[in-house]
Amino acid sequence: MRICVFCGSKPGNDEAYADAARAMGHALAESGIELVYGGGHVGLMGITADAVLAAGGRAIGVIPQALVDRELAHRSLSELHIVGSMHERKRLMADLADGFVALPGGAGTLEEICEQWTWGQLGIHAKPCGFLDVGGYYAPVREMVANMIAAGFLAPEHGAMLAFETEPAAIIARFRAYVAPPRKWLAPAERVRP
Repeated sequence: MRICVFCGSKPGNDEAYADAARAMGHALAESGIELVYGGGHVGLMGITADAVLAAGGRAIGVIPQALVDRELAHRSLSELHIVGSMHERKRLMADLADGFVALPGGAGTLEEICEQWTWGQLGIHAKPCGFLDVGGYYAPVREMVANMIAAGFLAPEHGAMLAFETEPAAIIARFRAYVAPPRKWLAPAERVRP
C-alpha cells in the first residue's frame, strides 16, 4: 500500500506540526506503507519523508523541474520522479497512491486534498481521503463539510468519505477499512429503479 501525504512546505509555528509529521512518517514505515509526496526536503514535507526513511520505509517523491531548479528536491529518497508541471505532479501522485492524507499546510495542501476528494466523489478513483487533525487545525474544514451538507450542496455519504483523525494509526486503520460510496453522477443504466 502507498499513501500520499499532502502537507506544508513550511514547518508551521507550532512544534506539534513537526511532531505529527514525524509520527505519520514512522507510522507509515512501521505499517509497511510507502510514502508518496511532493518530493521536497523543506517544511513538513521533508520532515515526513525523513521520518519514513529513518524508520526503514520507502519514500517516493514527485516534484516539478522548476522546484528542482530552486534546489528544493529531497536527494535521499527511495525514488524521485521529476515532472514538467504541477498538474503532472498531482496526476502522478494520484496514480501512485492508494489513499491521500492532509497534514497541516497552506493553500496548496488544501487544494490537493480537495481535488482528490472531488475525484473520489466523481468515481475517478475509489481511494480514501483524510485529514490528520493536529490540535484542531482542520476543525474549520470539518465544519465547512457539515455546512455543505446542511445547505444541500453535498450528499452526506460524500461528506462521510473524509476521515478526520488525530493519530496516524487511526487514519491508517480507516483507510484499510474504506469502502467508497456510489459516485456522484451515475449513468442511466447504473441507477436503481423502484
